[in-house]
Amino acid sequence: MAAAVRRRAAAFLLSPVVRHQSSQSTSLQQGLVAKTSLTSPPWPEVKLPDPVEEAKHHAEVVQKVNNMIATGQYGRLFAVVHFASKQWKITSEDLIMMDNVLEAECGDRIRMEKVLLVGADDFTLIGRPLLGKELVRVEATVIEKTESWPKINMRFWKRHNYQRKKIIVNPQTVLRINTIEIFPCLS
Repeated sequence: MAAAVRRRAAAFLLSPVVRHQSSQSTSLQQGLVAKTSLTSPPWPEVKLPDPVEEAKHHAEVVQKVNNMIATGQYGRLFAVVHFASKQWKITSEDLIMMDNVLEAECGDRIRMEKVLLVGADDFTLIGRPLLGKELVRVEATVIEKTESWPKINMRFWKRHNYQRKKIIVNPQTVLRINTIEIFPCLS
């Protein structure tokens, strides 16, 4: 008798759940999907600009930057150059110390041709991957050619009478950045 009462109570409790599930299944069959965090991506949709308006805006920006370069109203320039297997952020009158040998002698002027980007207060020109030689000119002077401080590489095994000592001295070159010049020929 207690089992029959339990069955009737369970059937009574389950009947609204079954009805509720059946009503949900019909709404799902009609194409309505509940809005959850998985139904749409968490970032907002990006609308791409109109190509005509984008080309017009690009032409305006290029014209403005060319005018600033032609009149010289850009302030102090900085550049990122690739030199001696490294990238250096430089401005005029900077000193660069690099750990390698250059072919140039002290006092020689060299031109850094691998310019990755040039910028000022109001604009930045980024190369893909490099800026053209007709657009940017970066010149430097070799100030000093010297050697680094001695570095000692010591290997030692205790209780084996094994000691090896190597003194490492690397050549170094110091450069002074003379000028960073930019010419108004953007297209």
